[in-house]
Amino acid sequence: MKFKIGLYLFLLNIICLVGQAQNIDSILKEIASEKIPDRRIDLIYGLYLNTLETNPSSGINNAQKVLVQSQKNNDKIGEAMALSITGANYRQLGNTIKGLEYNFKAMAVADETGNVKLKAVINNALGNIYNDREDYKKAIQFYTASEKLSAISKSEKIQSFALINLGNAYTSLNKLDSALIFTQRAYELCVSNKFNDYTSSILTQLGTIQGKLGNATLALSYFYLGILEAQKTKFPRHVFWAYSGLAKYYYDNKQIDSTSLYAKKAIAAVQFSSFPNLSIKPAKLLLDIYENSNSDSAIKYFKIYRTANDSLFNTKAIQQSQLITFEEEVRQRELAMELQQNEQQRKKNIQYILIAVGIVTFIIFYLLLSRKFITNTKLIEFLGVVALLIVFEFLNLFLHPFLEKITHHSPVLMLIALVIIASLLVPLHHKLENMAKVKLVEKNKQIRLAEARKTIKELSEPEN
Repeated sequence: MKFKIGLYLFLLNIICLVGQAQNIDSILKEIASEKIPDRRIDLIYGLYLNTLETNPSSGINNAQKVLVQSQKNNDKIGEAMALSITGANYRQLGNTIKGLEYNFKAMAVADETGNVKLKAVINNALGNIYNDREDYKKAIQFYTASEKLSAISKSEKIQSFALINLGNAYTSLNKLDSALIFTQRAYELCVSNKFNDYTSSILTQLGTIQGKLGNATLALSYFYLGILEAQKTKFPRHVFWAYSGLAKYYYDNKQIDSTSLYAKKAIAAVQFSSFPNLSIKPAKLLLDIYENSNSDSAIKYFKIYRTANDSLFNTKAIQQSQLITFEEEVRQRELAMELQQNEQQRKKNIQYILIAVGIVTFIIFYLLLSRKFITNTKLIEFLGVVALLIVFEFLNLFLHPFLEKITHHSPVLMLIALVIIASLLVPLHHKLENMAKVKLVEKNKQIRLAEARKTIKELSEPEN
């Protein structure tokens, strides 16, 4: 039976991965073709939320694809979103340092765009990371900024997330009045906008708050409503949170039978999903309950607890390896882009120098071949020096990659190579300069002779 279930889940996972691969390609096309920035944010954020509820490990690959496309298209909105999502994936792995690093990078890019909605998303992500680090005051600062920015940009979904998270942070600080205000606002916003996927989390949170306030009847009403709403979403995580929240409430109130019932339901909700590691907390509750009373049940839930821990460790190991690969690919891509930009700049510089050489050469030849102007030899010397410097710089730019390759970037060898080039150019320059001077002197003689003949002719003509 276990083999059949395992085979079924394996085949289902393969089908999901193929479907997601096709789905990400179509969404990437939508993102690339969408010209309105806020809609691009919605598309990318929706992609992240979808994988978060179904297969979070695929979110890493999706973030990479969005980042590659956005950098290629010079889409700063997409780039910032991809960086923020990458940070969110690090947060899911428990690496809050990397999560902060990527989201602060995302904020720097977002500041370039000036997009308010984008900043609201990133502030919420930063708040989540500080919340995981139990720095609730810092989390509240970012959540508050996210709520205000999302209100300005009229982004109700992001605003609802910020309000839910504010309620959660204030609950953790036991500031229950503030927690209740923000959570109720989140509920009203979700109901008015029909954000049905998130109402179960809000109702569960309201149940926790009312339970801490001592309002048992109201707390249980919210918990049961949260379970009903979670079952409608068919998201394993949402069902788990609803059952787990109620189990924790009963455990805190010493109601062991009810704790056992809903803790078991919470484990069952994620047992055959992509989130078996969530079973750790309810399994620990059951282990505590049965540890001194029922050895068979204690062993059973100890195994579940250990399996959930192993699953969490294995999932983190797999996702960490994916992220290491992702980082290396990002580094290689950035290096390739830098080399490409340098090569393009080098080609431009060569073109500019060729234009300068052409202009100087044209001026020199014009002065040499002109029949009308008497030119000073010092001007030719000056223009010759300018031409020499331009030609030397041109050769330096043109031969630089080749010289770097054969000298292996050695400064001493590079200097020797450039000195050799200069030693070849200087004699050639002197020869050309001398030729130009001879040509110029001959030209000046002819012009003066012509002027003298003209003057003699005018003087020899008889006056009328």
